[in-house]
Amino acid sequence: MLSELVYSRKGSGEPLVLIHGIGHRRQAWDPVFETLAQSYDVIAVDLAGFGESPAYPQSASYDMDSACDNLTDNFAAWGVDRPHVVGNSLGGAIALELGARGLARSVTALSPAGFFGTLNRVQTLVLLVMLRLSSQLPVGVLRFLSRRGWGRKLAGASLYSHPERFTADEVFGDALALKRCSGFERTIVKGITYAFRERVSVPTTIAWGTRDLILPYSSSAIAQERLPEARHVALPHCGHVPMVDDPALIVRVVHTTTAGTAVDAAA
Repeated sequence: MLSELVYSRKGSGEPLVLIHGIGHRRQAWDPVFETLAQSYDVIAVDLAGFGESPAYPQSASYDMDSACDNLTDNFAAWGVDRPHVVGNSLGGAIALELGARGLARSVTALSPAGFFGTLNRVQTLVLLVMLRLSSQLPVGVLRFLSRRGWGRKLAGASLYSHPERFTADEVFGDALALKRCSGFERTIVKGITYAFRERVSVPTTIAWGTRDLILPYSSSAIAQERLPEARHVALPHCGHVPMVDDPALIVRVVHTTTAGTAVDAAA
């Protein structure tokens, strides 16, 4: 096992693993965690080098092979076999990779990485690097900004349509997680050139926020071309981390994907 991952777990039923994006942490799933735990055995995980999970050894590469191998080793340690997987951004790409390798029962990918257009790739890199650099401000400055409404909106403007929904403690915690994560640079070096080109045979939904600034909604057209067998869903008025902007819609999308049926985003 490359890294023993830290996780939160609650509920009963079929296993469902929630995988966050680059620079984030398992608390990204808090808006939907309790609701999903009413129907599933839910596990929200910190990826290696993010949140509270230790990084990979220096000899290991932050590529999809390592991510999938490490997660499946952790699945086994948790007593989980082929869970449903839900991922956002980097986590969405990992979820698709797990599905393509037959390691998941279903896949729900929210604004997944791996479907870059040329200009989109540059936009994504610039915004992610800016977020990382801004997190390197002194802790006192980050705390000051998190305690002010305008500071919280500024911090979340590129990630959410509704950054005002966050408390000061949540924004400060996310800023510290991004500041201190040890896997960011090693992940982005691999991730910015990554492209998903596999086929997924399990029930799969790719859902994209129409107001996503990090991985623009136009990328969904590339996803539809490469994965015509998947269900493709627009998430109206949602940004890059849609479980914050419309948690009820994300729960419906997950339920419908795990059931293997179609979903209507406007329902």
